[in-house]
Amino acid sequence: MKIFRTRCVLLFAAIFLLCVNILSAQSPLEPSQLPANTSFYFIWRGQPSAELRKTNSIAALWDDPGFSPVRSSVTNTLLNNSTAKSADKTSEKTAEPRLTRQQLEQYASLLENPFVLGYISNPEKKRFVVSAVPSAPKPTSWNGIFFIYNRSGKEEILSKAVLAMRAGEKEIPQISQITVADVPTLKVQRKTGVTYWVETGKYAVSANETVVLEEILNRLNGKSPAASLADSPAYKEAQTTLGAGQVEFFLRVPELKALASDTSAGGFSMRPLLEAIKLDSIHSLSGRVLLEGAKTRVQAVALGDPAPGTLFDIWDQGAAAPPALSLVPSGAYSYTDTEINLSGLYALIKRIATSVLPPGRQGSGDMLEMMAQAKLGQSLDSALSLFTGEFASLQTSPSLDNNKQVYLVGIRDQPGTLKLLHTLFSEQITSERAEGETTFMKISTASGKAAAGAAPRDSYHLAATADYLVIAPRVETVRELLAARTHNATAGLATAPGFQSARTQFPATINGIGYFDFRKLDWPALKARLIAQAKTTPPAKRSGSTVSGVSPMPAWLLNLDPQVFARHLHIASSASWKDAQGLHFDEWIE
Repeated sequence: MKIFRTRCVLLFAAIFLLCVNILSAQSPLEPSQLPANTSFYFIWRGQPSAELRKTNSIAALWDDPGFSPVRSSVTNTLLNNSTAKSADKTSEKTAEPRLTRQQLEQYASLLENPFVLGYISNPEKKRFVVSAVPSAPKPTSWNGIFFIYNRSGKEEILSKAVLAMRAGEKEIPQISQITVADVPTLKVQRKTGVTYWVETGKYAVSANETVVLEEILNRLNGKSPAASLADSPAYKEAQTTLGAGQVEFFLRVPELKALASDTSAGGFSMRPLLEAIKLDSIHSLSGRVLLEGAKTRVQAVALGDPAPGTLFDIWDQGAAAPPALSLVPSGAYSYTDTEINLSGLYALIKRIATSVLPPGRQGSGDMLEMMAQAKLGQSLDSALSLFTGEFASLQTSPSLDNNKQVYLVGIRDQPGTLKLLHTLFSEQITSERAEGETTFMKISTASGKAAAGAAPRDSYHLAATADYLVIAPRVETVRELLAARTHNATAGLATAPGFQSARTQFPATINGIGYFDFRKLDWPALKARLIAQAKTTPPAKRSGSTVSGVSPMPAWLLNLDPQVFARHLHIASSASWKDAQGLHFDEWIE
């Protein structure tokens, strides 16, 4: 949880990397202007306004002078990676960096302007199908990718960046000039394919097909036909979660089937697999990032037909509140809960297993059940039925101590679950005792390897209650949670004002929820713990290792004032839900 949330914050902050100028602009082509056969697009609408950068919590965090150690660390990492790549190519450890700090800052400033990356589907679908006759000539591959960049004020920097990329290629491409849509165009021929590059007016455009380039240029010049992506049913269905986002993406999922060949050299075909998962049931995947005042909102949706037997079966219908919420104390700093439809997941796995088998061997799909029977002593379906499909985690330490991290797994049958645990971990259960209706176990993991950067751990402690498996690195952590369970039902996290306020942002019925209260964290203690943990990490596993193999403590961690986070981050909350339109995800960071 700690790592996940930290990465989320840094991901959004990185959007503003080294942006120093002020620009507010629209996309070069908005979705309503894109071709009707656009299968995918990703839009970056340019750097937000100066006022928004001051008020938005994540933007303000990145711009805060106290965050400069992290910004410098990102820059140094990029420069070091550039030097390493250069050294690999020249076999000289003292190679000059491919990028200087000044160049990196200049190229990063290109993010201040908006751009669109997209893919237009092939109007001749048959060109995707690979012939089953070995002697038949293979059809021409289609590459419908296009890129449009608003180069206003960035003409010189963009030209330098393009020349630098070409200079760094191992083989010099053949460059010639042609005309597409009455516009002079550079044709860049490589062994791997052809790229067309155009700089016209305030736009730079790249494409790999002349048909695609002509379509894009015509639309930029106002010569486009009336039909556009906005007229497609899939886009109209997703329109409520598109538009106005700083970042926005859209993918028409069924068109992915056009990329799958009917046969392959090894006899494996993707099409039966795609049919088995009923890919057509998902009409589109889309999402956006919105900067709304101090808050940052992230939305994503998978829309389609959530009928039985489709991919939507994986997700549970949900409830007003996850059952595990009753176990979470009011002092918890973070809490996540996801409810999976395990029977739906199992049915999907069986369909996939059957679809990938060659004709005449479909009955071998029962092998999955045979293997489960041998390993578990029961059918896989029977084993899965022991669990509710609810998986939760919570953290009760203000310094995010790993020993205070608790995991919850919902169960239906305590005796059956204990029997299954004995079957799976018979040689790893080092102690077991029953206390009333709860059974405690210590499960050894000494034979496993600790994750990079994590303190070595040789066991986990588990308590099996009537409805949950409670798991934590320390038995004291497990007992604390169980002891407070009765109290949590009336004064737990569900009654906390911050959590209640966050919950009102989402629908009445949800199948997943996340909550992180940054305000409760002891940031200095968290920094001290991370430093202590870094000191115990073997040098070979530390980032930024030196030639001698000894890595110093990360400078950004030592120099960073942890209170910079307290000034800008307060609460992050998220939820997912399934309805008649599909699966939805929504998150707020403030």
